Amino acid sequence: MTPPPEDGGHDHEHDHDQDHDTNEQETENVTTDSSSRGDVAQFSVPEMDCPSCAGKVENSVQKLDGVETIDPQVTTGTLSVSYEGDQTSLDEIAERVEKAGYTVEDRAERTASFAVPDMDCASCAGKVENALDDVPGIRSYETRPTTGEVVATYDDATTSSEVVAAIEGAGYDVTDSPADETDAAASATEERESVWRSSRAIKTWISGGFVALGLLFEFFLTSQNVLVAELVGRELLAADILFLVAVGVAGQIIFRNGYYSALNRNLDIDLLMSIAISGAIIASLVFGEALYFEAATLAFLFSIAELLERYSMDRARNSLQELMDLSPDEATVKRDGEEVTVPVDDVTVGDIVVVRPGEKIPMDGEVLDGESAVNQAPITGESVPVDKTPGDEVYAGTINEQGYLEIEVTSEAGDNTLSRIVQMVEDAQSNKTEREQFVNRFSSYYTPIVVGFAVLVAGVPPLVLGASWPTFIVYGLTLLVLACPCAFVISTPVSVVSGITSAAKNGVLIKGGNHLEAMGAVEAIAMDKTGTITKGELTVTDVVPLNDNSEDDVLRCARGLELRSEHPIGDAIVEYAEEIDIGAPTVDDFESVTGKGVEASLDGKKHYAGKPGFFSELGFNLEHVHATTDGGIVTTKSRQMCERNDCLDLLEGTVPDLQSEGKTVVLVGTEDEIEGVIAVADEIRPGAKQAIQQLHDLGVEQIVMLTGDNERTARAIAEQVGVDEYRAELLPDEKVEAIKELDEQHDGVAMIGDGVNDAPALATATVGIAMGAAGTDTALETADIALMSDDLSKLPYLYELSHDANSVIQQNIWTSLGAKAVLALGVPFGFVPIWMAVLVGDAGMTLGVTGNAMRLSRITPAEIDTDEVAP
Repeated sequence: MTPPPEDGGHDHEHDHDQDHDTNEQETENVTTDSSSRGDVAQFSVPEMDCPSCAGKVENSVQKLDGVETIDPQVTTGTLSVSYEGDQTSLDEIAERVEKAGYTVEDRAERTASFAVPDMDCASCAGKVENALDDVPGIRSYETRPTTGEVVATYDDATTSSEVVAAIEGAGYDVTDSPADETDAAASATEERESVWRSSRAIKTWISGGFVALGLLFEFFLTSQNVLVAELVGRELLAADILFLVAVGVAGQIIFRNGYYSALNRNLDIDLLMSIAISGAIIASLVFGEALYFEAATLAFLFSIAELLERYSMDRARNSLQELMDLSPDEATVKRDGEEVTVPVDDVTVGDIVVVRPGEKIPMDGEVLDGESAVNQAPITGESVPVDKTPGDEVYAGTINEQGYLEIEVTSEAGDNTLSRIVQMVEDAQSNKTEREQFVNRFSSYYTPIVVGFAVLVAGVPPLVLGASWPTFIVYGLTLLVLACPCAFVISTPVSVVSGITSAAKNGVLIKGGNHLEAMGAVEAIAMDKTGTITKGELTVTDVVPLNDNSEDDVLRCARGLELRSEHPIGDAIVEYAEEIDIGAPTVDDFESVTGKGVEASLDGKKHYAGKPGFFSELGFNLEHVHATTDGGIVTTKSRQMCERNDCLDLLEGTVPDLQSEGKTVVLVGTEDEIEGVIAVADEIRPGAKQAIQQLHDLGVEQIVMLTGDNERTARAIAEQVGVDEYRAELLPDEKVEAIKELDEQHDGVAMIGDGVNDAPALATATVGIAMGAAGTDTALETADIALMSDDLSKLPYLYELSHDANSVIQQNIWTSLGAKAVLALGVPFGFVPIWMAVLVGDAGMTLGVTGNAMRLSRITPAEIDTDEVAP
């Protein structure tokens, strides 16, 4: 991106902090081209601080014609309005807000996205940026050649038509939407093929035909290569005319783009190639040494190079287009007792959407009726379909595999989970990586230096050493071809786009190239316990029957005792008993004994459930309890815990053994005997141990578990999953201190947590990763990276992808730069012909870096062992 003008008129730099604090808010609801689907304005309304206030403002603004969407955000006191600029204005919107009784403090800013599909390289973006610099009122802008978009923020004195005019003044058309860049946007293959059937491609092939004919006359039909005309005293043979025609056919677009480059003061490849081709023709006429073949070769080969570059860029763009295509265009909605098919944009919150087997779910919502397995892989990356029943949440873009579903819509089309993912992936290009910033700085010096070198090579040897002018002019022209660092500049963003879109399709949302780069370099990972390593839900893990009771007997009594308890442990026992269809006895005289347990009459008999200490107070001898036998044979669980195969020492053996595994122990019994032992624990996620081992194998130096849980439980979990270290009984601020300490010991630390409770630690870490963020606004907005499902296998995948992305970026940068340097140094010695400079230095390297970046899409999450059971 070009640096801001010296007068400080515009701030065009987008660092991480700025994006997070301001730019993200400004573009949050902008997903369309302002020239076709409305501008978006944001107003500061600090007095709008409650839902009631927001309702009044929304109702007032809705009365205006041309208003499309209204988003009052009471937590920030801001109002975002999407509207048609030809039907209403910012002043009218502000007046409606004030008529609702609220003061507007800022009404002078709006942000819009413009689709510029032909802006597909760094030099194209440079022309557009220079053109936007001249538009008064533009506060900031961002060009995205990898997606063909320009996002601009401008004040009320500037209209969207002025922005469009500036972009078109740079030589690029603004279309209705990014999808319109080709006539075959629905098919990735057809999109790429359309490049070779475009008008430029046709002109290129015609130009190639004339070059071939010229070569035929030049070298084979020499007797027919006769004088055809004279120009400024120079003879033009048939071959020369054919070469000039080739230049005229292929050079139209080159000279046109070169004109716009000169007009916008951008020393890019189009301007350099225009100078090179013109220079070859002028040198032919001035020195009498025919360089028409060189001029024609430049025009023809550069056109091929541009087609190849567009082809490779389409490959990168299609990876994002696949995300956009996940959501269907239409939905079947129940209205007035009938099913009608409507565009998804016409579906509103509260509508009932019908989804049949095999269809995509069009909107975020909640299942009202029906049961089915839903393939959530497009959103969460889960490989196994998830069963959905009434009350369950579903996401737009997921696929209904089996049954019939009726879904109540819970979010607008532009605000569903899939839309937010697509928007964030698009916005992720704003956060430049350190390497990308280096490339941009370096490229601003590279081109002028090489151009200067070209002038010296073309002029000094003939003037000083008496060398051949034609020979060294060709050398100078060749260096001009090598002066544009297109492949070098695009090497990082195309890798970032490939990595981020690939991650999104596998259920990992990375909110910027800087986070992708940082994640690949971290040496330590801190992990929250509850909800991350464990499921965050208590469940029964062990049932040990005693005194000739069966497991069912123990669970039946426990269910009755805990049925009226509000304690999470009691809820876990009741839920487990219900799952295995254990009935409940008649319960009377229930009483909770605070801090100890519960008591009640079950079928008329007094029963107790609670801590071991509670039963000690009731007078039970916990050191000698008879184990349950089955026909004289001790049950398996009893045998494992009973030293003499007929009794158990609960106090010194069974209870401590279970507690050492991080489990909470509940005893169940009557006034006469202890009926059994139930152990409850927060289960470790399947695959947690495997994921941590994979992280170690990938090179993570230290993995630390941070938890507010007690020392005993933390130690047990840590031993089971294989972390290097654990820290227990931590308050939120102590987790922050732990992150800082790890950061001092290692070169970067990532923190993974639930995205809400661990927010301070997530913010402090080099990279903050939210766990299970699908459908969770807070996690999506606050984390640097979000794992959309509760699948820890995505963590080693994320680390591997980020690490490989860093390697690919380095490979692309140094290979493209090295290739340019080697070619440039070889030119003065005659080792590099002009065709090699075009095909290798420009087209070849562009294809090379793009193809290398596309390799990132081959990385997929490893399958985890879902049957893995923690000891």
